[in-house]
Amino acid sequence: MSPPDRFVIRRDDSGYPRQLLRLDHPPEALYCIGDPSLLTAGLAVIGSRRQTPYGRECTAVLAGWAASRGVPIISGAAVGCDQSAHRAAIEAGGRTVAVLGCGADLDYPPSARPLLQTMRRDHLVVSELPWGAPPARWTFPARNRIIAGLAHALLVVEASLPSGTFNTADHALQTGTEVLAVPGSILSPCSQGTNRLIRDGAGVVADVEDLATALERCGLLDPGASSGALAQHTAPDSALAAALASCPMTAEALAQALGRSVHEVARELALLEIDGLIRRTADGQYCYAPRPCGG
Repeated sequence: MSPPDRFVIRRDDSGYPRQLLRLDHPPEALYCIGDPSLLTAGLAVIGSRRQTPYGRECTAVLAGWAASRGVPIISGAAVGCDQSAHRAAIEAGGRTVAVLGCGADLDYPPSARPLLQTMRRDHLVVSELPWGAPPARWTFPARNRIIAGLAHALLVVEASLPSGTFNTADHALQTGTEVLAVPGSILSPCSQGTNRLIRDGAGVVADVEDLATALERCGLLDPGASSGALAQHTAPDSALAAALASCPMTAEALAQALGRSVHEVARELALLEIDGLIRRTADGQYCYAPRPCGG
């Protein structure tokens, strides 16, 4: 198998993304590995590195749906929401772009190595830093402006206070990019930032239909694409599923909350997991996680 294509696009080249010129300081050059056709406008999806099951599912549903409709998904390959967004796009058969805070040929963070290898081969990895340039504290805020600059819409799935996602959102606002946010529980620290963005005027994305309408508005989807786009989740049809829709819990916590035996709860959890309505997370909790119907 031949190695992925490397190329450099400079600001005065014909292939330089025109939308980056909206930035106060457009990158002088882009060092890229992968498919050059992906240097086009897309949807940036960002969020917390300390991603919750709620954030993971929202990212999978929203980024996956947009990618399945041909919208490139742009993010930064960081732990948490960024990596979830890239994977959702790939799993949906869509396209995705990673903008790194180091050389595009480096695997950073190390946990992203398999993902970045796939993206260099089949998608696109970009940096304004030369080949082999190591990451540094200042490179990530600089990287964020490129994520915002490439996008025609920016979706923030989860963010705490304070959060680096606000740096990216600020760049988006400065370039006229539409900022969208997913609302979350007022009790969740990971939703305090997104709820604040909504309070300050960000567009609310509470379902796929909201996202489709926003993507039409900013030209990433053709007019009319939002018609019938609402992909309803299966409504919780049991007290157990309804409890998990509120927040992830262990089997023991569910049993205590519902006043039922752990054995009985575990049996129902197994059936719901087989039906694809819940998932078990890495820390042993269960979360309500049906995929959109027909999405």
